[in-house]
Amino acid sequence: MSHRDKDCRTGSGTYAQDLVAATDRLLSEVDWKNIEFRKDCKWTVRGLVTAALVWAWSSKTTLKGRFAQALRLARGLGRRFAPAETSYQAFIKLLVRWTSELRECLVPAFQFLMEREFLGQFRLAGYIVLAGDGSKIKLARTQSNEKRYSAKTRGKKGKKRRKVDRARRRARSRKSQLQQAKDKKADSPQMALTLLYHVMLRLPWDWRLGPSDVSEREHLRAMIPHLPPDALVVADCGFVGYDFWSDLLASGPQFVIRVGGNVRLLKKLGVVRESHGTIYLWPDSAAKREQKPLVLRLVVLHDGCQPWYLVTSVRDPQRLSDRQVAEIYKRRWRIELFFRHFKQTFGRTKLRSHKAEHAECEAEWSLLGLWAMLLHGQIQHQRANGKASGLSVARVLHAFGQAIDEYKCRPETGESLTEQLLAAVVDPYCRRNKSSRNFPRKKYESQAKPPDIANATRSQRQLAQQVTLRSTKKGLPA
Repeated sequence: MSHRDKDCRTGSGTYAQDLVAATDRLLSEVDWKNIEFRKDCKWTVRGLVTAALVWAWSSKTTLKGRFAQALRLARGLGRRFAPAETSYQAFIKLLVRWTSELRECLVPAFQFLMEREFLGQFRLAGYIVLAGDGSKIKLARTQSNEKRYSAKTRGKKGKKRRKVDRARRRARSRKSQLQQAKDKKADSPQMALTLLYHVMLRLPWDWRLGPSDVSEREHLRAMIPHLPPDALVVADCGFVGYDFWSDLLASGPQFVIRVGGNVRLLKKLGVVRESHGTIYLWPDSAAKREQKPLVLRLVVLHDGCQPWYLVTSVRDPQRLSDRQVAEIYKRRWRIELFFRHFKQTFGRTKLRSHKAEHAECEAEWSLLGLWAMLLHGQIQHQRANGKASGLSVARVLHAFGQAIDEYKCRPETGESLTEQLLAAVVDPYCRRNKSSRNFPRKKYESQAKPPDIANATRSQRQLAQQVTLRSTKKGLPA
């Protein structure tokens, strides 16, 4: 039992007031006009959102335990914000019904707060740099989750399954053990998460959820209409393709994407005045449909171990230099760290909901909750130090968890929510190079191959000029 439990003084300046102040600041720019509950509903929009955020912030290990804390905090706002008596089933049913609409209100508000509070760090080289990548979240093995989120073809069936069962009785080779591990992993339901991440502020920007076999590229393609025109998307080798890049450029944003052996590029096509690094993406399928070739720029870097082949749609080196391209792609790694924080530090490696719609709701509010905590922490650093800092996610979670657990208590000197967030920074000491450590790895992936770059043939040059001329006559950009 802590010393606060023995002599806990309540009143002004409690943790509950710190949490209410945090939610007031985060929800200050949210427009709730389009959301109206039924007349007999005892929840208000503000009370439900506050309860949902605290439900995500709570450090309790069970969903009902988190809800109990969330309900107490929502009632602390006033009697009219939350019902006096309700159940977790009623809460989650209402939350599932309104999560989509509430998310459409919260995401633009959080994005607006990021731009308003961090003008100096919001852009890099004049662009809003957004990293894109995907990950998988484990789910409870229930019929509802398997029906909605599992891949259509899972594991081995029929005779192949019986052969595997017989092979289990014999000594297995390393290759068969790895294959069995892959089959077992494929049988477990998982939720696919594709995320856009603001690399300068180290905060989420947007995301999509879906079944485990959904394409990350299609998820990111669905987010293109919601991107700001001055965005620059940075991604790895999985986000390539003529149609995807064409849709991205047609909406206004630019991109920096790493390419490998899965991409075939052309040079000396003669469509534009070429300079060093000018290349084209023009697959045969696009040429047959008489679609324009995409004019791009290739930047080749070397990290001391292997070359990196980066393709960018910003063709002018004066607008975006090779050094800036290298810096942007290097910062893309921060999205991998966010996935680690979300799944391990935040404890969302496996969701606890048994119903598919509840699992989606849990994932949505977990992402919104982590975003809200980190955004509030960055705002505190911005106002205290004049810039956003490298927050320690573990310390931020500890600060919010302590405030929720002891919401009635008045913090001692140096232990308020704001003071703990100001101290929640990453350790300043320099890490050593760990690349030489011989850790066992689950993935044995070969080194990425360079892209296939070939000189354009005479027929390709003639066809490209004809297509470009037709597009110019129609008023389309060359």
